Amino acid sequence: MADSTLRVGCVVSAPFDENTYIAHLDGRSDCVVFDPGLEPNAILDYLSDHRLTPAAIICTHGHSDHIAGNAVLKQRWPACPLVIGAGDAVKLINPVLNLSAAFGFAITSPPADRTLREGERHTAAGLEFDVFDAPGHSVGHIVLLCKQAQPWRLFGGDVLFAGTIGRTDFPDGSFEELRDAIHRKLFTLPDDTIVLPGHGPETTIGREKRTNPFVGAPAGYVG
Repeated sequence: MADSTLRVGCVVSAPFDENTYIAHLDGRSDCVVFDPGLEPNAILDYLSDHRLTPAAIICTHGHSDHIAGNAVLKQRWPACPLVIGAGDAVKLINPVLNLSAAFGFAITSPPADRTLREGERHTAAGLEFDVFDAPGHSVGHIVLLCKQAQPWRLFGGDVLFAGTIGRTDFPDGSFEELRDAIHRKLFTLPDDTIVLPGHGPETTIGREKRTNPFVGAPAGYVG
């Protein structure tokens, strides 16, 4: 997208150090909020400080630390669509499935306004995101790729982290599925693609291919 600059802010929520990303184009006041976490007031403050209004709330998956802020944002902007992968939509409204019940507190979110599947392209706030299924951490996990800036940005949730990967010991987790999704769908992206993970610092596809001990070259990956 010529003459437009992608800006991505990050709000980190305790106690899980979960990353909420706010993406927008220079010159526009609308934005996309990814994975609203457990400190929604900090997200509201960021939006207010930058004079931004959400055009979409997108959840990469339905675990409680990535959906806890949905209700507050939907209360403030009720017409803003809440979007999630089709396979994880049920987790929004089920504290057992979204794992909050296991931590002793029941978190529910408003239901999805739209669900996404592999191969779709989602457009909001002037931004376009290619959708990929990436199960393994959660059965309905999706990742979203924005190609409108160089290098590309991958909003990756809890799939691939700097030096590690998402947990696979949850009820619908699978290391084999996660490794397969990373190898077939993430590691085929350009090496300079920036991965914006759900926890911890950003990384790049190339760095993880070379150094990740779980799915990269140290684990036998040959790309």
